[in-house]
Amino acid sequence: MPKSLYNIPVMARMYYQNGELLKNKEQEIVSWGKKFRTGIKFIDEQHRELVTLTNNLYRACLAGDGRLDLVFKECMSAMVDYVGYHFNAESEFLEKINYPEHKEHKSQHDTLIKEILTAVSEYNSGKKYTPNVFVRTLRDWVFSHIAYQDKAFALYAAEKGIKE
Repeated sequence: MPKSLYNIPVMARMYYQNGELLKNKEQEIVSWGKKFRTGIKFIDEQHRELVTLTNNLYRACLAGDGRLDLVFKECMSAMVDYVGYHFNAESEFLEKINYPEHKEHKSQHDTLIKEILTAVSEYNSGKKYTPNVFVRTLRDWVFSHIAYQDKAFALYAAEKGIKE
């Protein structure tokens, strides 16, 4: 499993307002914390990156100026790339540990990918509130999928004595 993080476009990783990086906690829609840790290092690193991408999109929505268009498109492009990379890595891990719920887990991943593609399509067709709605979808994904579904396979792996 790769341990380094995927290359994300600079604009998607950092959102600037008046030349200053927006990073304070009030400008986060989701904060990385213990409740999201699986104990599997490469999975946790990738999840942290997904949280970062989600917060960058949220910051762009808060700014609400002309940069939202550029940042949304770059964030969504990065999200599609990164989610594909992460889901593939996670799926390989689930196969490796013979996780019995692997098929259902993959189905949940496929659903998020469809939601991402739908959001991009809606935005491109003129629905300008799509970023504000979609960033909440990502937040809900982090709270539900990572905090519960991914922790379930991590527990299964731990019971089998597998860390990575």
